[in-house]
Amino acid sequence: MSDLIKHPIQPTYLDENNTLRFKQNEIVCFLLNTGEINLNMLAGMDFSAEDREQFAQLIGYSLSGFGELSYVSDETYETAKKMTRQGETEAQARIKYLEDTLTQVRSGLKIAAAAVFKIHPDDLES
Repeated sequence: MSDLIKHPIQPTYLDENNTLRFKQNEIVCFLLNTGEINLNMLAGMDFSAEDREQFAQLIGYSLSGFGELSYVSDETYETAKKMTRQGETEAQARIKYLEDTLTQVRSGLKIAAAAVFKIHPDDLES
């Protein structure tokens, strides 16, 4: 799958314990709970990190637990958080994440360039 096309992020809700969870897909949960495949078997199979991210959402993972999974990207987790906490659309949240990342990169490059050229960072053009 192209890196430009991402799986959609599932909406979140507060469960009965006030835990933010992704809305699970009942068909996916049915297949997981009644089939011959379990989570341990899936863990050993060769799936992309992006497919694993979406699967965790589809089975109703909590938002905080989702952020701790080794295969979840910062972009997906931070986007889901922004969607939930700030009420942004997925597109708005992804753009905000990428803008924040770009700002951090630019700041780091400004410091690095100043060190390389032995000038003060304030003397560089923005």
